[in-house]
Amino acid sequence: MLRVLHFADLHLGMENYGHIDPTTGLSSRLMDYLRAFDTLVDYALAEDVDAVIFAGDAFKNRDPSPTHEREFARRVRRLSQHIPVFLLVGNHDVPHAAGRAHALEIYETLAVPNVHVARKPGLYRLETKRGPLNVLALPWVVRSTFLRREETRGLSLPQIHQLMLERLHTLVHELLEQAEKDIPLVLAAHATVDGATYGSERNVMLGNDLILPPHLFRHPRVTYGALGHIHKHQQVISDPPVVYSGSMERIDFGEEKEEKGFVDLRLHKTRSGYWESRWTFHPLPVRRFVTVEVDARGEGATETVLDAIESHDIRDAVVRLIIHTDAASEPYLDEKRIRQALEDAFYVAALHRDVERPLRLRLSRGDRVESLSPIDLLRHYFRSLDEPPERVDVLIRYASQLLEMTRAD
Repeated sequence: MLRVLHFADLHLGMENYGHIDPTTGLSSRLMDYLRAFDTLVDYALAEDVDAVIFAGDAFKNRDPSPTHEREFARRVRRLSQHIPVFLLVGNHDVPHAAGRAHALEIYETLAVPNVHVARKPGLYRLETKRGPLNVLALPWVVRSTFLRREETRGLSLPQIHQLMLERLHTLVHELLEQAEKDIPLVLAAHATVDGATYGSERNVMLGNDLILPPHLFRHPRVTYGALGHIHKHQQVISDPPVVYSGSMERIDFGEEKEEKGFVDLRLHKTRSGYWESRWTFHPLPVRRFVTVEVDARGEGATETVLDAIESHDIRDAVVRLIIHTDAASEPYLDEKRIRQALEDAFYVAALHRDVERPLRLRLSRGDRVESLSPIDLLRHYFRSLDEPPERVDVLIRYASQLLEMTRAD
């Protein structure tokens, strides 16, 4: 039996909702991410696993700071002194220009022992203490990997993606045929697989992802699919198991309810000679995100808010407070007392007042709404918001241009 840890989407450098740690001089949120990574490293060494597969996105961006690179390297070194480490290049690790180095290339350049880096699709053999392991790597797919510029001229994005998928399918099939039959094979990919449930990262995807079809993984020689890119932990395919480990820490409030952690994978050979896999998700004690949402009206609005805060466990959590109220009740909100009630939070991300305000459309005597043009109505609306006259003029000018463009179409 072989035992492998699978994790992804570390995103070192995501330091929102934090402060400078006085002891280390580093961001307190960076310390959260490193604490999660340390837990994985400690677990891998204590459990004497055979290999660790990282499915991409080590850093927040393509040009990590030296500090972030140092902290990542320290932990990779601890692992690689005892365990083979496989690093897949994700979309956050890929440089903009073809000639530039990617964020993980230094390990390959220095030929760091026991560390394998995959920037291009390929088949790798990892020698572990309990036997060899094959890894078929599908790092973040860059168009130039499969298509020349002249091949894409005049094609739509869906046509380009279809052509890329055809080339990718051919390559994967060829690599799988080359793989040794009696060795377990993990297909590691940093990509979106059709059928996956998106997390909060969907908000920053612009529809340019190449969506991999499930049949790409359904091959007799694929024992397990180790996925990265989507932050929500989930199994996408059951036979063979194809799993997103999810990100290692919560990045924003869109991930407030998601568990974070890594996958503990066991590969064993059946009596019939086939390799099978079983996996368990190992959750991490990561930073909690807590939303306190309350409807507070009338003279007791502040007390209502304080009661809502007290009903939530905000200690050491990143907290956002959303207060729904109205214009008449807003003066009764004592912000100083409310902020004092939030002092046990690790970080107060937002204190938002959602105030209902009556819309007063002030018309001249004799004016009727149905007799006004859209521009006139818009001008009245901006004035009801007490916008400065010069700003109203600018907004009306742009609105008029948009209307003209609409009519022209």
